[in-house]
Amino acid sequence: MESGKILAIFAAAFLLLAGAASAQDACIDCHKIATPSLVKDFKSGAMGKEEVQNPSASKMAGNAAEIPCTSCHGSLHTTSTDFARAKMPTPETCETCHAPKVVEFKAGKHNFAWAAMHAMPTTKDQPKEIIQGQKGCGGCHKMGTKTETGLEKYRYGVASCDSCHTRHSFSTAEARRPEACLPCHMGFDHPQWEMYSTSKHGVIYSVEGSKWDWSKRLSEADYSAPTCQLCHMQNGDHNVITSWGFLAVRLPEKDEKWLANRLEILKALGVLDAKGNPTPRLDVVKAAKVARLTEEEWQALRDKKLKVCYKCHSQTFAKQNLENADAVIKEADVIMADAIKTVKALYADGILPKPSHYAELPSYPYPDLLRFYEVQSPIEQDLYLMFMEYRMRAFQGAFHANPDYMHWYGWAPMKETLVRMKDEAKKLREEAVVKAELEKAKATPAPTPAPAKGICGPTAIAAIAALPLALYALYRRRK
Repeated sequence: MESGKILAIFAAAFLLLAGAASAQDACIDCHKIATPSLVKDFKSGAMGKEEVQNPSASKMAGNAAEIPCTSCHGSLHTTSTDFARAKMPTPETCETCHAPKVVEFKAGKHNFAWAAMHAMPTTKDQPKEIIQGQKGCGGCHKMGTKTETGLEKYRYGVASCDSCHTRHSFSTAEARRPEACLPCHMGFDHPQWEMYSTSKHGVIYSVEGSKWDWSKRLSEADYSAPTCQLCHMQNGDHNVITSWGFLAVRLPEKDEKWLANRLEILKALGVLDAKGNPTPRLDVVKAAKVARLTEEEWQALRDKKLKVCYKCHSQTFAKQNLENADAVIKEADVIMADAIKTVKALYADGILPKPSHYAELPSYPYPDLLRFYEVQSPIEQDLYLMFMEYRMRAFQGAFHANPDYMHWYGWAPMKETLVRMKDEAKKLREEAVVKAELEKAKATPAPTPAPAKGICGPTAIAAIAALPLALYALYRRRK
Protein backbone atom coordinates (compact mmCIF):
# COMPACT_ATOMS: atom_id res chain seq x y z
CA MET A 1 0.00 0.00 0.00
CA GLU A 2 2.77 2.41 0.99
CA SER A 3 4.78 1.51 -2.12
CA GLY A 4 1.73 2.30 -4.24
CA LYS A 5 1.45 5.77 -2.74
CA ILE A 6 5.12 6.41 -3.34
CA LEU A 7 4.81 5.33 -6.97
CA ALA A 8 1.80 7.60 -7.40
CA ILE A 9 3.72 10.57 -5.99
CA PHE A 10 6.67 9.91 -8.29
CA ALA A 11 4.35 9.55 -11.25
CA ALA A 12 2.65 12.86 -10.47
CA ALA A 13 6.00 14.58 -10.05
CA PHE A 14 7.19 13.14 -13.35
CA LEU A 15 4.09 14.38 -15.15
CA LEU A 16 4.50 17.84 -13.63
CA LEU A 17 8.14 18.02 -14.63
CA ALA A 18 7.36 16.67 -18.06
CA GLY A 19 4.65 19.28 -18.47
CA ALA A 20 6.98 22.04 -17.34
CA ALA A 21 9.68 20.82 -19.70
CA SER A 22 7.18 20.70 -22.55
CA ALA A 23 6.02 24.25 -21.83
CA GLN A 24 9.63 25.40 -21.58
CA ASP A 25 10.42 23.81 -24.93
CA ALA A 26 7.45 25.62 -26.44
CA CYS A 27 8.72 28.96 -25.11
CA ILE A 28 12.24 28.34 -26.39
CA ASP A 29 11.13 27.07 -29.82
CA CYS A 30 8.88 30.07 -30.42
CA HIS A 31 11.34 32.66 -29.16
CA LYS A 32 14.17 31.19 -31.20
CA ILE A 33 12.21 32.62 -34.13
CA ALA A 34 10.70 35.73 -32.51
CA THR A 35 13.66 36.89 -30.39
CA PRO A 36 16.67 34.65 -31.10
CA SER A 37 19.20 36.84 -29.27
CA LEU A 38 17.04 36.75 -26.15
CA VAL A 39 17.15 32.95 -26.17
CA LYS A 40 20.89 32.99 -26.76
CA ASP A 41 21.36 35.31 -23.77
CA PHE A 42 19.16 33.14 -21.57
CA LYS A 43 21.01 29.97 -22.51
CA SER A 44 24.36 31.66 -21.80
CA GLY A 45 23.40 32.58 -18.24
CA ALA A 46 23.25 30.51 -15.07
CA MET A 47 19.44 30.34 -15.11
CA GLY A 48 19.43 28.94 -18.63
CA LYS A 49 21.91 26.15 -18.04
CA GLU A 50 20.66 22.58 -18.05
CA GLU A 51 22.22 22.24 -14.61
CA VAL A 52 21.33 25.33 -12.58
CA GLN A 53 24.43 26.68 -10.86
CA ASN A 54 22.69 28.71 -8.16
CA PRO A 55 21.43 26.41 -5.37
CA SER A 56 18.84 28.94 -4.22
CA ALA A 57 17.55 29.44 -7.76
CA SER A 58 17.20 25.69 -8.26
CA LYS A 59 14.31 25.62 -5.78
CA MET A 60 12.02 26.66 -8.61
CA ALA A 61 13.52 24.32 -11.15
CA GLY A 62 13.87 21.01 -9.37
CA ASN A 63 17.68 21.16 -9.02
CA ALA A 64 18.51 19.80 -12.47
CA ALA A 65 16.88 22.00 -15.09
CA GLU A 66 16.98 25.56 -16.34
CA ILE A 67 14.65 28.03 -14.63
CA PRO A 68 11.29 27.78 -16.44
CA CYS A 69 10.21 30.91 -18.31
CA THR A 70 6.87 30.64 -16.52
CA SER A 71 8.58 31.16 -13.15
CA CYS A 72 9.11 34.81 -14.06
CA HIS A 73 6.54 35.45 -16.80
CA GLY A 74 3.60 33.33 -15.69
CA SER A 75 1.76 30.77 -17.78
CA LEU A 76 -1.01 32.86 -19.39
CA HIS A 77 0.98 33.74 -22.51
CA THR A 78 0.91 30.68 -24.79
CA THR A 79 0.60 31.96 -28.39
CA SER A 80 2.16 34.58 -30.63
CA THR A 81 -0.94 36.77 -30.34
CA ASP A 82 -1.48 36.86 -26.57
CA PHE A 83 1.93 38.27 -25.64
CA ALA A 84 0.26 41.01 -23.59
CA ARG A 85 -0.71 38.31 -21.08
CA ALA A 86 2.94 37.61 -20.23
CA LYS A 87 3.74 38.85 -16.74
CA MET A 88 6.64 41.28 -16.38
CA PRO A 89 8.93 40.48 -13.43
CA THR A 90 9.34 42.80 -10.46
CA PRO A 91 11.84 42.65 -7.58
CA GLU A 92 9.30 40.48 -5.78
CA THR A 93 9.65 37.93 -8.59
CA CYS A 94 13.40 37.78 -8.01
CA GLU A 95 12.87 37.69 -4.25
CA THR A 96 11.46 34.17 -4.50
CA CYS A 97 14.99 32.87 -5.05
CA HIS A 98 17.19 35.80 -4.07
CA ALA A 99 15.49 37.05 -0.91
CA PRO A 100 18.56 38.38 0.96
CA LYS A 101 19.72 40.48 -2.00
CA VAL A 102 16.26 41.92 -2.66
CA VAL A 103 15.91 42.83 1.02
CA GLU A 104 19.26 44.64 0.81
CA PHE A 105 18.24 46.36 -2.42
CA LYS A 106 15.00 47.64 -0.91
CA ALA A 107 16.92 49.27 1.93
CA GLY A 108 19.21 51.22 -0.42
CA LYS A 109 18.87 54.35 -2.53
CA HIS A 110 18.40 52.52 -5.84
CA ASN A 111 15.07 51.24 -4.55
CA PHE A 112 13.88 54.84 -4.09
CA ALA A 113 14.95 56.11 -7.51
CA TRP A 114 11.42 56.17 -8.95
CA ALA A 115 9.94 57.88 -5.89
CA ALA A 116 12.75 60.46 -5.85
CA MET A 117 12.09 61.34 -9.49
CA HIS A 118 8.37 61.83 -8.87
CA ALA A 119 9.12 63.97 -5.82
CA MET A 120 10.60 66.64 -8.10
CA PRO A 121 7.99 69.40 -8.57
CA THR A 122 8.24 69.55 -12.38
CA THR A 123 8.30 65.83 -13.19
CA LYS A 124 4.56 65.95 -13.83
CA ASP A 125 5.10 68.65 -16.47
CA GLN A 126 7.59 66.69 -18.58
CA PRO A 127 6.55 64.99 -21.85
CA LYS A 128 5.44 61.43 -21.16
CA GLU A 129 8.17 60.08 -23.45
CA ILE A 130 10.79 61.39 -21.01
CA ILE A 131 9.27 59.73 -17.94
CA GLN A 132 6.99 56.83 -18.89
CA GLY A 133 8.71 56.33 -22.24
CA GLN A 134 12.08 56.07 -20.47
CA LYS A 135 13.82 58.34 -22.98
CA GLY A 136 14.94 60.73 -20.26
CA CYS A 137 14.76 60.65 -16.46
CA GLY A 138 12.62 57.51 -16.44
CA GLY A 139 15.25 55.52 -18.31
CA CYS A 140 17.45 55.35 -15.20
CA HIS A 141 15.01 56.07 -12.40
CA LYS A 142 12.92 53.04 -13.48
CA MET A 143 15.31 51.04 -11.33
CA GLY A 144 13.30 52.14 -8.31
CA THR A 145 10.33 50.05 -7.29
CA LYS A 146 6.83 51.24 -8.18
CA THR A 147 3.60 51.39 -6.24
CA GLU A 148 0.68 49.22 -7.33
CA THR A 149 -0.64 52.21 -9.28
CA GLY A 150 2.72 52.57 -10.97
CA LEU A 151 2.81 48.90 -11.91
CA GLU A 152 -0.58 49.23 -13.56
CA LYS A 153 0.60 52.18 -15.67
CA TYR A 154 3.95 50.80 -16.85
CA ARG A 155 4.32 47.46 -18.56
CA TYR A 156 8.04 47.82 -19.17
CA GLY A 157 10.81 48.91 -16.83
CA VAL A 158 9.44 47.44 -13.61
CA ALA A 159 11.99 44.68 -12.99
CA SER A 160 14.64 46.85 -11.26
CA CYS A 161 17.18 44.03 -10.90
CA ASP A 162 17.84 43.88 -14.64
CA SER A 163 19.19 47.44 -14.55
CA CYS A 164 22.48 45.84 -13.47
CA HIS A 165 21.94 42.14 -14.22
CA THR A 166 20.99 42.60 -17.88
CA ARG A 167 18.24 40.33 -19.12
CA HIS A 168 18.20 37.53 -20.11
CA SER A 169 21.64 36.28 -19.13
CA PHE A 170 21.42 38.00 -15.71
CA SER A 171 25.19 37.74 -15.39
CA THR A 172 26.71 38.42 -11.99
CA ALA A 173 30.13 38.81 -13.62
CA GLU A 174 28.75 41.59 -15.82
CA ALA A 175 27.13 43.31 -12.84
CA ARG A 176 30.46 43.34 -10.99
CA ARG A 177 32.21 45.37 -13.70
CA PRO A 178 32.27 49.19 -13.43
CA GLU A 179 30.65 49.53 -16.87
CA ALA A 180 27.43 48.14 -15.41
CA CYS A 181 27.03 51.49 -13.64
CA LEU A 182 27.91 53.59 -16.70
CA PRO A 183 24.46 54.05 -18.35
CA CYS A 184 23.09 55.97 -15.35
CA HIS A 185 26.15 57.29 -13.54
CA MET A 186 27.51 59.51 -16.28
CA GLY A 187 26.78 62.85 -17.87
CA PHE A 188 25.56 66.26 -16.77
CA ASP A 189 24.83 66.11 -13.04
CA HIS A 190 26.51 62.84 -12.06
CA PRO A 191 29.55 62.11 -14.27
CA GLN A 192 30.92 59.49 -11.88
CA TRP A 193 31.96 57.24 -14.75
CA GLU A 194 33.98 60.00 -16.38
CA MET A 195 35.56 60.82 -13.02
CA TYR A 196 36.36 57.21 -12.15
CA SER A 197 37.62 56.17 -15.58
CA THR A 198 40.10 59.09 -15.74
CA SER A 199 41.22 58.78 -12.11
CA LYS A 200 44.22 56.73 -11.06
CA HIS A 201 41.86 54.03 -9.80
CA GLY A 202 40.09 53.88 -13.15
CA VAL A 203 43.33 53.86 -15.13
CA ILE A 204 44.56 50.82 -13.19
CA TYR A 205 41.25 49.11 -13.97
CA SER A 206 41.49 49.94 -17.68
CA VAL A 207 45.06 48.60 -17.84
CA GLU A 208 44.73 45.52 -15.62
CA GLY A 209 41.00 44.78 -15.40
CA SER A 210 41.02 42.24 -18.21
CA LYS A 211 43.16 40.00 -15.99
CA TRP A 212 40.85 40.14 -12.98
CA ASP A 213 38.55 37.24 -12.17
CA TRP A 214 35.01 38.65 -12.43
CA SER A 215 33.44 35.30 -11.59
CA LYS A 216 34.54 35.70 -7.97
CA ARG A 217 32.11 37.14 -5.46
CA LEU A 218 32.93 40.67 -4.32
CA SER A 219 33.77 39.29 -0.88
CA GLU A 220 36.53 37.23 -2.54
CA ALA A 221 37.71 39.83 -5.07
CA ASP A 222 41.44 40.57 -5.16
CA TYR A 223 41.47 43.53 -7.56
CA SER A 224 44.52 45.81 -7.56
CA ALA A 225 42.29 48.92 -7.64
CA PRO A 226 38.77 49.71 -6.44
CA THR A 227 35.71 49.52 -8.67
CA CYS A 228 32.30 51.13 -8.20
CA GLN A 229 30.98 47.89 -6.74
CA LEU A 230 33.96 47.25 -4.48
CA CYS A 231 33.45 50.65 -2.81
CA HIS A 232 29.67 50.98 -2.87
CA MET A 233 28.61 47.31 -2.57
CA GLN A 234 31.08 45.94 -0.07
CA ASN A 235 31.01 42.14 0.02
CA GLY A 236 28.10 42.17 -2.43
CA ASP A 237 25.78 44.20 -0.20
CA HIS A 238 22.95 45.51 -2.44
CA ASN A 239 22.08 48.25 0.07
CA VAL A 240 23.77 51.00 -1.95
CA ILE A 241 23.90 54.26 0.02
CA THR A 242 26.54 56.90 0.80
CA SER A 243 27.19 59.21 3.72
CA TRP A 244 26.77 62.47 1.75
CA GLY A 245 23.99 61.26 -0.52
CA PHE A 246 23.24 62.65 -3.97
CA LEU A 247 22.96 66.33 -2.97
CA ALA A 248 25.83 66.55 -0.44
CA VAL A 249 23.72 67.83 2.44
CA ARG A 250 23.38 66.51 5.98
CA LEU A 251 21.99 67.43 9.36
CA PRO A 252 22.98 68.23 12.04
CA GLU A 253 26.16 70.27 11.51
CA LYS A 254 28.57 71.35 14.27
CA ASP A 255 30.38 73.99 12.19
CA GLU A 256 28.21 77.11 12.62
CA LYS A 257 29.39 78.92 9.48
CA TRP A 258 28.92 75.82 7.38
CA LEU A 259 25.51 75.25 8.95
CA ALA A 260 24.44 78.80 8.03
CA ASN A 261 25.39 78.22 4.40
CA ARG A 262 23.73 74.82 4.36
CA LEU A 263 20.51 76.26 5.73
CA GLU A 264 20.46 78.63 2.74
CA ILE A 265 20.79 75.60 0.45
CA LEU A 266 18.09 73.66 2.30
CA LYS A 267 15.73 76.63 2.00
CA ALA A 268 16.43 76.81 -1.74
CA LEU A 269 15.72 73.08 -1.95
CA GLY A 270 12.37 73.73 -0.28
CA VAL A 271 13.19 71.37 2.59
CA LEU A 272 12.97 74.34 4.96
CA ASP A 273 10.73 77.37 4.52
CA ALA A 274 12.04 80.95 4.45
CA LYS A 275 12.03 81.05 8.27
CA GLY A 276 13.90 77.76 8.60
CA ASN A 277 10.95 75.55 9.53
CA PRO A 278 10.59 72.06 8.02
CA THR A 279 8.27 71.67 5.02
CA PRO A 280 6.55 68.55 3.64
CA ARG A 281 9.57 68.07 1.38
CA LEU A 282 11.59 67.05 4.43
CA ASP A 283 9.32 64.02 4.74
CA VAL A 284 10.15 63.13 1.13
CA VAL A 285 13.87 63.45 1.87
CA LYS A 286 13.49 61.10 4.84
CA ALA A 287 11.37 58.56 2.96
CA ALA A 288 13.70 58.43 -0.06
CA LYS A 289 16.88 58.51 2.06
CA VAL A 290 18.20 61.45 0.04
CA ALA A 291 20.26 62.77 2.97
CA ARG A 292 21.61 61.56 6.31
CA LEU A 293 19.73 63.27 9.11
CA THR A 294 21.63 61.96 12.14
CA GLU A 295 25.32 62.16 12.97
CA GLU A 296 25.35 58.46 13.85
CA GLU A 297 24.02 57.34 10.46
CA TRP A 298 26.45 59.58 8.57
CA GLN A 299 29.45 58.36 10.59
CA ALA A 300 28.48 54.70 10.26
CA LEU A 301 28.47 55.00 6.46
CA ARG A 302 31.78 56.88 6.52
CA ASP A 303 33.38 54.16 8.65
CA LYS A 304 32.02 51.50 6.30
CA LYS A 305 33.61 53.26 3.33
CA LEU A 306 36.95 53.65 5.11
CA LYS A 307 37.24 49.88 5.54
CA VAL A 308 37.55 49.62 1.76
CA CYS A 309 40.20 52.36 1.65
CA TYR A 310 42.23 50.62 4.36
CA LYS A 311 42.84 47.65 2.06
CA CYS A 312 45.33 49.76 0.10
CA HIS A 313 45.99 52.90 2.16
CA SER A 314 47.04 53.73 5.70
CA GLN A 315 44.29 54.80 8.07
CA THR A 316 45.80 58.28 8.43
CA PHE A 317 45.96 58.86 4.68
CA ALA A 318 42.47 57.49 4.01
CA LYS A 319 40.81 59.56 6.73
CA GLN A 320 42.63 62.74 5.70
CA ASN A 321 41.73 62.18 2.06
CA LEU A 322 38.01 61.92 2.76
CA GLU A 323 38.13 64.85 5.19
CA ASN A 324 39.72 66.94 2.43
CA ALA A 325 36.79 65.99 0.20
CA ASP A 326 34.39 67.05 2.98
CA ALA A 327 36.17 70.41 3.04
CA VAL A 328 35.58 70.82 -0.69
CA ILE A 329 31.84 70.64 -0.03
CA LYS A 330 32.22 73.21 2.74
CA GLU A 331 34.02 75.67 0.44
CA ALA A 332 31.61 75.04 -2.44
CA ASP A 333 28.70 75.77 -0.11
CA VAL A 334 30.09 79.25 0.59
CA ILE A 335 29.76 80.07 -3.11
CA MET A 336 26.42 78.30 -3.45
CA ALA A 337 24.86 80.14 -0.51
CA ASP A 338 26.08 83.49 -1.86
CA ALA A 339 24.47 82.76 -5.22
CA ILE A 340 21.19 81.71 -3.59
CA LYS A 341 21.04 84.88 -1.48
CA THR A 342 21.70 86.97 -4.59
CA VAL A 343 18.63 85.58 -6.37
CA LYS A 344 16.54 85.58 -3.20
CA ALA A 345 17.22 89.32 -2.73
CA LEU A 346 16.03 90.02 -6.28
CA TYR A 347 12.73 88.30 -5.52
CA ALA A 348 12.39 89.96 -2.12
CA ASP A 349 12.95 93.42 -3.62
CA GLY A 350 10.56 92.83 -6.51
CA ILE A 351 13.33 93.03 -9.12
CA LEU A 352 12.39 89.56 -10.33
CA PRO A 353 8.61 89.25 -10.74
CA LYS A 354 6.77 86.78 -8.55
CA PRO A 355 6.63 83.51 -10.56
CA SER A 356 3.34 82.09 -11.79
CA HIS A 357 3.93 78.96 -9.70
CA TYR A 358 4.38 81.06 -6.55
CA ALA A 359 1.79 79.02 -4.63
CA GLU A 360 3.88 75.86 -5.18
CA LEU A 361 7.07 77.37 -3.77
CA PRO A 362 7.61 76.19 -0.18
CA SER A 363 10.19 78.85 0.73
CA TYR A 364 9.48 81.99 -1.34
CA PRO A 365 11.22 84.46 -1.80
CA TYR A 366 13.93 81.80 -2.01
CA PRO A 367 14.28 80.27 -5.48
CA ASP A 368 13.36 76.60 -5.89
CA LEU A 369 16.44 74.63 -6.95
CA LEU A 370 14.35 71.51 -7.57
CA ARG A 371 12.58 73.16 -10.48
CA PHE A 372 15.92 72.79 -12.28
CA TYR A 373 15.70 74.36 -15.77
CA GLU A 374 11.97 75.23 -15.45
CA VAL A 375 12.70 78.79 -14.29
CA GLN A 376 11.92 82.18 -15.76
CA SER A 377 15.14 84.20 -15.87
CA PRO A 378 18.76 83.76 -17.03
CA ILE A 379 20.13 84.43 -13.55
CA GLU A 380 18.05 81.52 -12.19
CA GLN A 381 19.30 79.32 -15.02
CA ASP A 382 22.83 80.16 -13.88
CA LEU A 383 21.87 79.23 -10.31
CA TYR A 384 20.50 75.89 -11.49
CA LEU A 385 23.69 75.18 -13.46
CA MET A 386 25.82 76.08 -10.46
CA PHE A 387 23.94 73.65 -8.24
CA MET A 388 23.21 70.71 -10.52
CA GLU A 389 26.33 70.76 -12.66
CA TYR A 390 29.26 72.59 -11.08
CA ARG A 391 28.70 71.93 -7.37
CA MET A 392 27.97 68.28 -8.16
CA ARG A 393 31.22 67.95 -10.07
CA ALA A 394 33.21 69.70 -7.37
CA PHE A 395 32.14 67.36 -4.57
CA GLN A 396 31.84 64.18 -6.64
CA GLY A 397 35.23 64.79 -8.26
CA ALA A 398 36.79 65.17 -4.81
CA PHE A 399 35.40 61.83 -3.62
CA HIS A 400 36.22 59.99 -6.86
CA ALA A 401 39.91 60.91 -6.72
CA ASN A 402 39.79 63.15 -9.78
CA PRO A 403 41.45 66.53 -9.10
CA ASP A 404 40.87 67.87 -12.62
CA TYR A 405 37.13 67.19 -12.53
CA MET A 406 36.86 68.67 -9.06
CA HIS A 407 38.70 71.87 -9.98
CA TRP A 408 38.20 72.73 -13.65
CA TYR A 409 34.77 71.17 -14.14
CA GLY A 410 33.39 72.09 -10.72
CA TRP A 411 35.16 74.62 -8.51
CA ALA A 412 36.32 77.03 -11.23
CA PRO A 413 32.94 77.20 -13.04
CA MET A 414 31.21 77.82 -9.69
CA LYS A 415 33.35 80.91 -9.12
CA GLU A 416 32.95 82.06 -12.71
CA THR A 417 29.17 81.69 -12.51
CA LEU A 418 28.96 83.63 -9.25
CA VAL A 419 30.77 86.59 -10.87
CA ARG A 420 28.36 86.49 -13.79
CA MET A 421 25.34 86.29 -11.48
CA LYS A 422 26.52 89.24 -9.36
CA ASP A 423 26.99 91.34 -12.49
CA GLU A 424 23.58 90.31 -13.82
CA ALA A 425 21.95 91.20 -10.49
CA LYS A 426 23.59 94.65 -10.60
CA LYS A 427 22.30 95.25 -14.13
CA LEU A 428 18.80 94.13 -13.18
CA ARG A 429 18.78 96.58 -10.28
CA GLU A 430 20.04 99.44 -12.47
CA GLU A 431 17.36 98.69 -15.04
CA ALA A 432 14.74 98.65 -12.31
CA VAL A 433 15.82 102.15 -11.21
CA VAL A 434 15.61 103.47 -14.78
CA LYS A 435 12.23 101.86 -15.29
CA ALA A 436 10.94 103.40 -12.07
CA GLU A 437 12.16 106.86 -13.13
CA LEU A 438 10.48 106.55 -16.52
CA GLU A 439 7.24 105.38 -14.94
CA LYS A 440 7.42 108.27 -12.49
CA ALA A 441 7.97 110.72 -15.32
CA LYS A 442 5.01 109.35 -17.25
CA ALA A 443 2.80 109.57 -14.18
CA THR A 444 3.70 113.20 -13.40
CA PRO A 445 0.72 115.37 -14.46
CA ALA A 446 1.64 118.04 -16.97
CA PRO A 447 0.74 121.57 -15.75
CA THR A 448 -0.74 124.15 -18.08
CA PRO A 449 2.08 125.03 -20.45
CA ALA A 450 3.52 128.55 -20.20
CA PRO A 451 2.82 130.79 -23.17
CA ALA A 452 6.54 131.42 -23.66
CA LYS A 453 7.86 129.87 -26.85
CA GLY A 454 10.87 127.59 -27.06
CA ILE A 455 10.68 126.42 -23.45
CA CYS A 456 10.07 122.74 -22.77
CA GLY A 457 7.34 121.64 -20.37
CA PRO A 458 8.09 119.79 -17.11
CA THR A 459 7.15 116.37 -18.56
CA ALA A 460 9.51 116.81 -21.48
CA ILE A 461 12.25 117.97 -19.15
CA ALA A 462 11.76 114.89 -16.94
CA ALA A 463 11.82 112.61 -19.96
CA ILE A 464 14.99 114.21 -21.27
CA ALA A 465 16.59 113.90 -17.84
CA ALA A 466 15.74 110.19 -17.72
CA LEU A 467 17.09 109.53 -21.21
CA PRO A 468 20.78 109.31 -20.21
CA LEU A 469 19.88 106.77 -17.52
CA ALA A 470 18.03 104.65 -20.06
CA LEU A 471 20.90 104.86 -22.54
CA TYR A 472 23.41 103.94 -19.83
CA ALA A 473 21.35 100.89 -18.82
CA LEU A 474 21.11 99.80 -22.46
CA TYR A 475 24.87 100.20 -22.83
CA ARG A 476 25.50 98.10 -19.74
CA ARG A 477 23.12 95.41 -20.90
CA ARG A 478 24.73 95.14 -24.36
CA LYS A 479 28.21 95.15 -22.87
